[in-house]
Amino acid sequence: MAIGFNSIPGNIKAPIFAFEVNSGGQFENGSRLLLIGHKNTGSPATDNVPVRCNNENEAITQVGKGSMLAEMMIVARRNSPAQDIWLLPVPATGVAEVRTITVANVPAAGGSGLLAIGDEQIPLTINAGDTATAVATAIAAAINAYQNALTKSALPFTAVAAAAVVTLTARHAGVIFNTVDLSIPVVSGGNAFTGVLTFATTTAGSGSPDLSAGLAALGDDPFDWIVSPFADAGNMNRYLAVTSDVSGRWAWNRQSYGHVFTTLDGTTAALTTFALGYDSRHVTLLPRLANAGHGTLPWVFAAALVGRVVSWLSDGETGNVSRNQTGLVVEGVSAPRDRTKWLNDYATRDAFLGSGLSTWTVRADGRVTIDKLVTTQRTDGAGNVDTTFRDLQAIGQLVYALRFFRARLQSEHGQKAIANDNPGNLAAISTVKDIANTFVAAYRQMAGVLENASEFVQQLDVRRSVGNPNRVDVYAPLDRINPLDVIAANATLYSQYRTAV
Repeated sequence: MAIGFNSIPGNIKAPIFAFEVNSGGQFENGSRLLLIGHKNTGSPATDNVPVRCNNENEAITQVGKGSMLAEMMIVARRNSPAQDIWLLPVPATGVAEVRTITVANVPAAGGSGLLAIGDEQIPLTINAGDTATAVATAIAAAINAYQNALTKSALPFTAVAAAAVVTLTARHAGVIFNTVDLSIPVVSGGNAFTGVLTFATTTAGSGSPDLSAGLAALGDDPFDWIVSPFADAGNMNRYLAVTSDVSGRWAWNRQSYGHVFTTLDGTTAALTTFALGYDSRHVTLLPRLANAGHGTLPWVFAAALVGRVVSWLSDGETGNVSRNQTGLVVEGVSAPRDRTKWLNDYATRDAFLGSGLSTWTVRADGRVTIDKLVTTQRTDGAGNVDTTFRDLQAIGQLVYALRFFRARLQSEHGQKAIANDNPGNLAAISTVKDIANTFVAAYRQMAGVLENASEFVQQLDVRRSVGNPNRVDVYAPLDRINPLDVIAANATLYSQYRTAV
């Protein structure tokens, strides 16, 4: 092949030893995790503007202690220590939830009390002779001052006390705060708050944010994995719009991609009905059974589960993107207090997965683990069953493969001319055969993502367009590697092996 130059012309005459410097091309898959939620009023981050966040302290500074986004960042970083994480603050809409804690029957001898708000436990000492008003005042002060020394997590409510009543107000408006769990933990040696505290909801949270402006602000920046705890119908439709294959981030003329994870609570029937109402490979639903005593806040739950798998989903180089994820322990998520609401039985898990609902389980030691994450796509759009994009791994594999192909094509054939043949081996010219060779070489390099390269070579079709001589059309059938989900063995027991006659 003739040596080609990008800058040094071929017709210069004056003597010179000249070197031009070009990149030989080196692909690296960059993948961002985007967390969508609310910030505290007065925090410096700007609503509807994505901002990179490197650690928990930055999150607390940018969006406020105890805010939805700060708590999401804390748990996402626990599960994914090296992931590139961005925050998208969105304005809250509706009414803030208001709860009350009424103090009565304070034990005269005092004691040690423990109050749980979500997964956070607030200890308090009741002194001998303390009145209900004194205890209520102490509870409110402890709630407002609380910050977990180890994780830096704070609480989703602020508190004020009046007489024997503590009033809790959610940090943000919204119906999602109805799911926050308050409880009096059972502890060895007894809990002095047992029979002393009564919980009530005086104003239910209402409203869901309109994420249109925030999603539009993403433009075509490479946000591959998007976590949003808002699963109302309006925002579900917005997720479908922003990830549309026709006009959204997955469209041919944008190729910025992106996959949305969201969570919702409900009965088995309600969750299944909800999931069956959608059929998209660009959305994953993370379900929880309602009224199960979920200590983990729903926005924390979603950020934790996605944070746990996102590093694998972005790793095509080593093949982690293709792996089964079952059994991965999720940091910062607690099992529901009601053991009957654990999603451990096989029938429920199998039914959920077939309906487009992802599944998780609880180990014997109480740790929450990934079972299987899926998309909501179940059909080919014409009503026929199609499982091609059911596995979440397929999305990560596809994003990695398409970016890898595009990078190789740009490196080897960008700013080239196209000809049917190249007898002079000029570097400025690419042929159909050259382009096909690039596809084959790239395919073989993705051994952890794609398989059956020899069959790909047979089926690959690269041809110059008849109607547009400046264009090359390619049919590239990709055979992805599948996660190993099931091993079925027939274990037949004999009293004694039959002896061959």
